[in-house]
Amino acid sequence: MKYTQLGEFEELVLLVIGTLGNESYSISIKNELKERTERNPSIGALHSALNRLQKKGFVDSFEGGATQERGGRRKRFYAITAYGRKALDHSYQLRSTLYHSLPKLSLSNE
Repeated sequence: MKYTQLGEFEELVLLVIGTLGNESYSISIKNELKERTERNPSIGALHSALNRLQKKGFVDSFEGGATQERGGRRKRFYAITAYGRKALDHSYQLRSTLYHSLPKLSLSNE
């Protein structure tokens, strides 16, 4: 499969999905993003990113059971695919290589 580029927000969403594991649904993803990045994405922006990630084959989604607290509605859960993990690995490698290519900066007053 051809590699597809990850946008910054998509990468963060994918990382959070991996971090949350079995509890990865839109509200938990949104809350985790807010807590870890101090960004508060709209639910619409999050759903757009989730749809893009799904179209790229980086995540799968499935419905959980209906609950009374949700008025009988089901939660949609998300999980990283093997292809999504490869995309994260590629992004990490690229960023690390670039970071380690930065020249050393002197922090002294010389």
